[in-house]
Amino acid sequence: MVKSFNITADCKPEIHYMVDIENRLIEIKSLVDAGKYFTINRARQYGKTTTLRALNRFLQNEYYVVLMDFQTFGNAKFRNENAFSIAFANAFLRMLKRNRLWNGGEGNGAVWHLKNVVEKRPENFELQELFQELGEICAASDKPVVLMADEVDSAANHQVFLDFLAQLRAYYIDRDEQPTFQSVILAGVYDIKNLKHKLHPGEGHKVNSPWNIAADFNVNMSFSSAEIAGMLREYEEDYGTGMNVGEMAGMLYDYTSGYPFLVSRLCKLMDEIVNENAEFGTKAAAWTKDGFYEAVRLLLAEKNTLFESLFGKLSDYPELDAMLQELLFTGKNIVYNSDEPAIDVATMFGFIKNQGGMVAMANRIFETRLYNHYLSVAKMQKEDIYKASLQDKNQFLTNGHLNMRLILEKFTEHFHELYGEEYNNRGEQHTKLPDSERSMVI
Repeated sequence: MVKSFNITADCKPEIHYMVDIENRLIEIKSLVDAGKYFTINRARQYGKTTTLRALNRFLQNEYYVVLMDFQTFGNAKFRNENAFSIAFANAFLRMLKRNRLWNGGEGNGAVWHLKNVVEKRPENFELQELFQELGEICAASDKPVVLMADEVDSAANHQVFLDFLAQLRAYYIDRDEQPTFQSVILAGVYDIKNLKHKLHPGEGHKVNSPWNIAADFNVNMSFSSAEIAGMLREYEEDYGTGMNVGEMAGMLYDYTSGYPFLVSRLCKLMDEIVNENAEFGTKAAAWTKDGFYEAVRLLLAEKNTLFESLFGKLSDYPELDAMLQELLFTGKNIVYNSDEPAIDVATMFGFIKNQGGMVAMANRIFETRLYNHYLSVAKMQKEDIYKASLQDKNQFLTNGHLNMRLILEKFTEHFHELYGEEYNNRGEQHTKLPDSERSMVI
């Protein structure tokens, strides 16, 4: 089967080019082996679902894994404890059957009992009763049971989900006295401690932590340059483009900082779009520096679900919008403090990272896209600096090349216009030069 680069849903190794994530799975399994409950919270399209599904297969020999997706639960399933408990039990049984812990017969009495409950749908079957049944199943199982839940953000708007987390917490605390899950893994953008951001974006200073027993999840989910190179080598074995694999992997990492969606999207653009561009015309020409830069240009110009989601957050969180503008346009150094709501939110959504204790943009793609966004909004276009840039931009081009000397001279000129007096007053410039010479000093 012909493989492709994938940017939608989870990646499947049989049909998609993928980085090798086995080392990541080994790290996560160590948490499962230790009985930890934790959250895989990363920005959108960061490989969470792909990781969960791969982990499901990776754990099968030692555990019964129940992988659920809260996106499949409609709003009606969250209307009260009874509706949620019945829906959860029904989904849980389907996953057990898929894992062959229960074959539909009466071999496991605890599972059979839960099946009867689901069929009868008693009105008094709520969270407490659900967890009693789940505990019986865990006690009767010949292997430890691991619960994994994807897309928990879609459930986080509902109080019954917070009550569900509280039950998980209670059973975790009492796990030495009553059987329960070996490990619970939740995956989503929002960490449990950030659920208040999800419920009330305007109240970012408040948090709601119904599951404070969660262990830290410090596994690096971004792709390294070496991991990207491994994926490209597999592609190169299929197509023999003659690309410099190490150089291409380095450029992909430099521009994306290993953000999974951005890496895959650039690869897909080179493979499927740049390759068809008349200027390139072949895969060999597409997988070059020029082909890569063309893919970057296409990515920065396109609308996609990741960019739409990111920019939607700017209107939802004004403090995030203000901080990003300050970071991009003032050059101000911002100390990374995760207790600051704007920094916490920006990190959670993948805009920024902690670089040596200072706030930095997460990657060059996001940085450039945000610059383009801010410079195109109506408010920015009314600013004098924007108007001046439109008037001046042509003077810096000479025969299609940038006149770097003129750029530096103009930079110095504007620097002194804006900061010259302050610069002199601080004593950092001991001698005031004549105007004729000031343009040559940086």
